Amino acid sequence: MENRTKNSGKTTAKSRSYTAMSSKKSYSKNQGAEKKPAPPSIAVSKKETNQAAKSRMVKERKPRKALQTAQKHASPLKFMSLGGLDEIGKNMYLYEYEDKILIVDSGLAFPDDEMPGIDLVIPDITYLTKNKDKIAGIVITHGHEDHIGALPYVLKELSVPVYGTNLTIGLIQCKLREHGNLKESNLNTIKAGDRLQLGPFLVEVIHSNHSIADSVMFAIHTPAGTVIHTGDFKIDCTPIDGSMIDLARLGELGKQGVLALVSDSTNAERAGYTMSESIVGTKFDEIFASAANNRIIVATFASNIHRVQQVINSAVKYGRKVAVSGRSMENILDVAGELGYMKIPKGTIIKLEDVKRYPSNRVVICTTGSQGEPMAALSRMAMNDHRTIEISSNDVIVISASPIPGNEKMISKVVDELFKKGATVIYDALDDIHVSGHAKSEELKIIIGITKPKYFVPVHGEHRHLMLHKNLAELMGVPSENCYILGLGNVLEFNNGAAKINGNVPSGQVLIDGLGVGDVGNIVLRDRKHLAQDGLIVVIVTIDSVTGELISDPDIISRGFVYVRESEDLMGEIRDRVIKTVDTHTDLSQQKDWSALKVAIRSQLNTYLYQKTKRSPMLLPVIVEV
Repeated sequence: MENRTKNSGKTTAKSRSYTAMSSKKSYSKNQGAEKKPAPPSIAVSKKETNQAAKSRMVKERKPRKALQTAQKHASPLKFMSLGGLDEIGKNMYLYEYEDKILIVDSGLAFPDDEMPGIDLVIPDITYLTKNKDKIAGIVITHGHEDHIGALPYVLKELSVPVYGTNLTIGLIQCKLREHGNLKESNLNTIKAGDRLQLGPFLVEVIHSNHSIADSVMFAIHTPAGTVIHTGDFKIDCTPIDGSMIDLARLGELGKQGVLALVSDSTNAERAGYTMSESIVGTKFDEIFASAANNRIIVATFASNIHRVQQVINSAVKYGRKVAVSGRSMENILDVAGELGYMKIPKGTIIKLEDVKRYPSNRVVICTTGSQGEPMAALSRMAMNDHRTIEISSNDVIVISASPIPGNEKMISKVVDELFKKGATVIYDALDDIHVSGHAKSEELKIIIGITKPKYFVPVHGEHRHLMLHKNLAELMGVPSENCYILGLGNVLEFNNGAAKINGNVPSGQVLIDGLGVGDVGNIVLRDRKHLAQDGLIVVIVTIDSVTGELISDPDIISRGFVYVRESEDLMGEIRDRVIKTVDTHTDLSQQKDWSALKVAIRSQLNTYLYQKTKRSPMLLPVIVEV
């Protein structure tokens, strides 16, 4: 894999380390008010006349007055979202100032029950493709799929630089390599503390805590003011990587003045504080100690390398080997290990095929599938469909993840199947073997309190999350009229210290089905749902090209509607009605008006089948002219 150090500019991905800028000059250009030292305190001595004191005070206030004039005539700063509002995932946010656009994150979402056959969902980037020359770059907060997953598709349309921390760039490289567009990509490594000048945007990188290493926030300094974009975060005082979120810098920015706070809302409905990631490590030790005679299988998010590290730590402590199941987890462990984000003692990791060579109480299997995904490794194990692992009553299975909204049924199904096989299953509802990577209400209030934003914009959440986060901001003193709950595509404009929603940009979702990108739309989804609910009937009618008469009885094919061999009477009635319809529309046959004849057949059968079965299968008449 490519070296991602400062000298990695020679890699095919053009990846390079982006060192901290000496940004005093550029910073003062864009954010002069924040960097200008405060005027000295004015103490009038007894010997100084009132007139002299007033004269000196006026001189020292002139820079502030000039600054106010400059801000008054500044261009508006626009904020909009192409994903991440009224939904979990698909995060993509835009900041636009004059003729430049800054993109924050480029993520995907997973399909719901209303999207049969769809693999992934990504944002609609029509607005960006129309304004590709304005894009200054894409900055990434962290390496989760809902923040980087759309990049392989976006970078095929937009040739723009991407900036992220070391692990984030490593994960992006892995994804781009799979999609075959790594060589054409312009990837740049940044780190907490860096300041990155992208057009009029001075992007300050701030260390954060989340359920993946190398997570950051951004303070985006513009001539119109400073916006803090949190990305996904929580306040963890004892994180696995030993580095707490940089609350001090957030507090400094709050004192300097924050125009707007754009903040993660995922856990806004949960009271209190999110537990530290280190708590889970203690719980794993307890499970490993109590399961001394059992095989242990741990399912978690592939990207949660802190959790996987804790599993490895407990395995080493209790003398177990670790095998990994799931391609995504294998890839992430390779990247994290190579970059030094995981410490794995030599000889600890074994191949999945070698598990049978060890006693069951001497191995741990770390697997994907914590969300019940049908094709993931844990689901395959539960359904006896895994090529290597077979679940037994001697297994202790730990599901160390909380359900993503919408996945509850799939997870329940997998858990039930595991219980049926006699395994012991430990999951979030029964034990503290998972902590969220997102801040709960008290942590959200802390961030609002120390940044003191003039305006507040909740993002990354379903509508209830956004509303509840807005309520928290109001409790912390942000006026209700300064809190904006936006919809996808809404343009929030900051101008001369005021804010308003001013228009919309194209937005929505693009569906990925196999190699097809955007070729499945609402009409195709509607047909798929129709087929899934009521099935299909194909009516094949053979007609003489000269006389327009039927040559033979129609053929009736049923798929997903009824079993033909057990519904001969129904099939016979369908056949008779098709014959009568063709006979009564001989003029259409003679005129070879096949479209009108198909409509007549469809109309006749629709009415009959609904009356007979209370179902409305999709009807597909086929006319064969001989």
